[in-house]
Amino acid sequence: MPLNLPNILTSIRVLLIPLMVVVFYLPVYWSSFGAAVVFWVACVTDYWDGYLARKMNLMTPFGAFLDPVADKLIVVISLMIVVERDQTLWITIPALVIVAREIIISALREWMAEMGKRANVAVSNLGKAKTLLQMFAITGMLGIEPSDSGAFIASDGWYVAAIFFIVAAAVLTFWSMLSYLRAAWPELSASNK
Repeated sequence: MPLNLPNILTSIRVLLIPLMVVVFYLPVYWSSFGAAVVFWVACVTDYWDGYLARKMNLMTPFGAFLDPVADKLIVVISLMIVVERDQTLWITIPALVIVAREIIISALREWMAEMGKRANVAVSNLGKAKTLLQMFAITGMLGIEPSDSGAFIASDGWYVAAIFFIVAAAVLTFWSMLSYLRAAWPELSASNK
């Protein structure tokens, strides 16, 4: 691994994943809030590793590989623990949409790269907006519980807002997936030559 600041930040993000899970399951009243803080710190490293890599021209193959892996791991794992805790369709269905989209788009990008057409499914502004909304939604879902839970932050109003954001994130996620599939459709629908 080339040792530079963006790669270090990406590696820290990977290491924050098990820390987030451990904090979430600690038998203390602030566990959900603590997990949300760890998740948010990981989100901040996601911004800074990409920014610094571009700004300082420190992009490496290792960073190009690990950055999206770290992003998908933290999103999927955080959604899994929220779904396990809350067990409601208002969270489970959006989580399934988000996870399914991550799998589909990862496979699509890999296939398009094999075809030499990866640029056709590069990250778009819609994908960036989806990621930002998803980060806010997951932070809220991790850190806020219904008021009868005895959590550090527990408010039915804030919890409903977090659900609204996770549903909105799922809608944007689905929309961005359709956008990527539409961009790749000429290659996907081409006849075998």
